[in-house]
Amino acid sequence: MPNAKLFNYLHLHGIVFIWGFTAVLGALISIDAIPLVWFRMLLASGFIFLFVLLKKEKLRFSVKTLSKFFFAGFIIALHWLCFFGAIKASNVSVTLAIMSTGAFFASLLEPLFFKRKIIGYEVFFGITVIAGLYLIFNVETDYVWGIGLALAASFLGAIFTIINGALVIKHKASVISLYELFFGGLCITAYLAFQGEITSGLFQLSTNDWLLLLLLASVCTAYAFLASVHVMKWISPYTVMLTVNLEPVYGIILALLILGDSEYMNPEFYYGAAIIIATVIANGVVKNRLKRKKRRLPNT
Repeated sequence: MPNAKLFNYLHLHGIVFIWGFTAVLGALISIDAIPLVWFRMLLASGFIFLFVLLKKEKLRFSVKTLSKFFFAGFIIALHWLCFFGAIKASNVSVTLAIMSTGAFFASLLEPLFFKRKIIGYEVFFGITVIAGLYLIFNVETDYVWGIGLALAASFLGAIFTIINGALVIKHKASVISLYELFFGGLCITAYLAFQGEITSGLFQLSTNDWLLLLLLASVCTAYAFLASVHVMKWISPYTVMLTVNLEPVYGIILALLILGDSEYMNPEFYYGAAIIIATVIANGVVKNRLKRKKRRLPNT
């Protein structure tokens, strides 16, 4: 069914475009990172809960399984706090360029989680990414705090991606997402309550902020996640991975068009960002070719 595959491939690009737009929304929403992530997680978990009810998915799990969901939700909450904190401390372009390092953090963490050897070409690509980061650090000295938060977000993103890779083998992606978003929101709720910040003032947002938060939680979080799972029925994981690597490209272009002068950077920044993104794509290409070559080898 070539037409269905083409439709879902275009659908995937639309989803990646939406993910790129998420960072722009983070810059447009005027509230701080902590309440922003809190609203996003709780609203998105509400939307996904409605979807799960319609699909009549199983919601009862053992305490052990729920504890895994809780830990993953806590990591996702920290990831998004660092991500939106980086946008507030620097800008969208810097944050998305640094977030491209996530694939290499995953390459370093996977041997620890799955007890496999570190692969030589991954080390080479990792060094290349560091060179790209050096260029960005060297020219964007005003954004050091934002760059640090983006690196933390990238590292945490790699951790929860690996955790979810293990969870999705046994559980439905929609249910995993529901519990993780809810538990993450619960963690932030506990923090806000401890700080005495859950007051009526927390909900006194401008109409513009409410509309953007609803867009962020519904289209950019709940819909994009569920749709990304659906398209994988039609498209290979390799194609999905390569397409997702375009997220910072879409995001940086959108930021330049929507946010204007605040997003224009020195040429060296774009050189560094290009090195990082190109290296991430090259890593995917090499992995795919080696897998295909391994499949062709006769059994010994």
